Amino acid sequence: MTRGAPIFAVGTLAALTLLGGSAIPAPPPGPAAPRQPTAAPLLVSYDSCAQALAGLRAAADASVGPWGFGNGWRTGAAFGDVPKDASGARASAQSAQPAQEHSTTNVHEAGADEPDLVKTDGRRIVTVTRGVLRVVDPAARRETGRLDLTRATPELSWGEQATLLLQGDRALVLTQVGPELQRATRAARPRTAPSLILVDLAGTPRVLGTYRMDGSLVDARQTGTTARVVVRSRPRLVFPYAERGTDATRTAANRAVIAAAGVEAWLPAYEWTAGTERHVGRVGCDRLSRPPAWSGTSMLTVLSFDLAGDRLGDGDPVSVAADATTVYGTGSSLYLAGERAVTARPGSPRGGTWRPDPQVTEIHRFDTGSPGRPRYVASGSVPGTLVNQYALSEWQGHLRVATTTGEAWGTRPTSESAVYVLRPDGDTLVRTGAVTGLGPGERIWSVRFLGGSAYVVTFRLTDPLYAVDLTDPTAPRVTGELKITGYSAYLHPLPEGRLLGVGQEADRRGRTQGLQVSLFDVRDPARPARLDQWHVPRAYSALEHDTHAFLHHPETGLVALPVGDDVRLLRVSGTDIGEVGTVSHTGPAGPVLRSLLVGDVLWTVSAAGLRATDPTTARSLDWLPVT
Repeated sequence: MTRGAPIFAVGTLAALTLLGGSAIPAPPPGPAAPRQPTAAPLLVSYDSCAQALAGLRAAADASVGPWGFGNGWRTGAAFGDVPKDASGARASAQSAQPAQEHSTTNVHEAGADEPDLVKTDGRRIVTVTRGVLRVVDPAARRETGRLDLTRATPELSWGEQATLLLQGDRALVLTQVGPELQRATRAARPRTAPSLILVDLAGTPRVLGTYRMDGSLVDARQTGTTARVVVRSRPRLVFPYAERGTDATRTAANRAVIAAAGVEAWLPAYEWTAGTERHVGRVGCDRLSRPPAWSGTSMLTVLSFDLAGDRLGDGDPVSVAADATTVYGTGSSLYLAGERAVTARPGSPRGGTWRPDPQVTEIHRFDTGSPGRPRYVASGSVPGTLVNQYALSEWQGHLRVATTTGEAWGTRPTSESAVYVLRPDGDTLVRTGAVTGLGPGERIWSVRFLGGSAYVVTFRLTDPLYAVDLTDPTAPRVTGELKITGYSAYLHPLPEGRLLGVGQEADRRGRTQGLQVSLFDVRDPARPARLDQWHVPRAYSALEHDTHAFLHHPETGLVALPVGDDVRLLRVSGTDIGEVGTVSHTGPAGPVLRSLLVGDVLWTVSAAGLRATDPTTARSLDWLPVT
């Protein structure tokens, strides 16, 4: 049985310095044609608002149908009025409390931090639950501060779970808040908006400033003290609702709305505060760019914030009339990738339908080596689609990309997978080599790049673990294959040439049988082997879709793994997997969401509170309820 893929909505378009540099389109090469340039989208800036409006109207006109854009998406409402500007700031002090040794968020690459539900710097643990930020002193095992964030952002209580970035005595809280009602149409529905809150943690926590923008929060990355936040917005177009009429008349009415709209319908509005002062604005036409193929139905805006400062400011926004689904960052580069968009039958009476081309992924690289807005460097494309950000890896000046093409379902699946190697050549990402034909009839479930090697798991009925040698970027090759039942949805590197896989066991027909943790020996690239297996029938781990839920301590071999509502503690040695015990939370806590180490104490976090545990025995040491 073929299972659906987990959805990773981690797409983003990095803060672009799009006004300098571009990439020239070229036909995409076949897998056997190394050193051929990939199709590189040309990112073009506008010279004026009139030029931008003409382009946006034309693209949206070609994309609209009788019921709006896409699958019935209809309209957007304005963020709010834009009053005159003001200025002001407050300063924060620095805390000098010593930090203990501590774990960090499980991220793809060191030097590119990712927002998470909990953060620690060894001297404090910071969480946000039901709109309240809490600070816990792990040494004293007590709450030392709290801040009701709903006073700064009243809609926060309606929002999704907040995530955090931490820099010194500053916490940046990121959440999607709402609802905001559309007022201009009978087809009104709730809308949400990203909300960012900068909090000073020195002493009693206090809000330094806020930021809110039209759209939805995509993702964020932090390099040094700079946080880059990506927002995706839709044009604020109110299409008429006609129960009677033909598709042709409905499409014509929608196109009339587009023709009458001003450029502000597409350019996102924002609002930011510093102390008691409020600042508002809108992304300028000089900050908008586009690729050659685009729909006019979505906009990505990248915001850059210095977390060492006392205010968020306007975020130095830059927008692009495009979309993306995956972001991958290192300490010096930010890559964003998304399926290439094409129009189907433009000019037809029903209007063109804007849809992704599932066979091509476009990739843009940005230089994040300096604070502030990243600098656009190069673009390219590869056949197929990505499973998540772990399908991308930068190493020794090259980008490695693992993708799947075709369909992995039905009685005659057409899918197969590949690993491509790209290098920048001017403003184009050029393909230098590829290995194709992995897992015919299957699709990629997980990827891990480690130095000059890649490990790729494909699955439909069984689970081949492929070992790929990438040390020669012009001639990557498969060196070994291990075929076992089930699959690994996440692969984690361990010391001494071992790899831990977490996913599902399955029978020979591909039917899942419950949680499976596998310990692989990959020291011999020609003979990957499984050393041990830990299986929990009918169980599931949130790690299969949320990689931040994983904790590994290399020095002791401790692994904290969410299983159902609890956390199971494992001890992984050189040859086997042993179980230490289970950590549960009291009462109707819901699932335990995160695990972290501070000193020699394991802390687990749920919506009900934090538990301190001895990681060597799983014995509870303390419980701090959320009150």
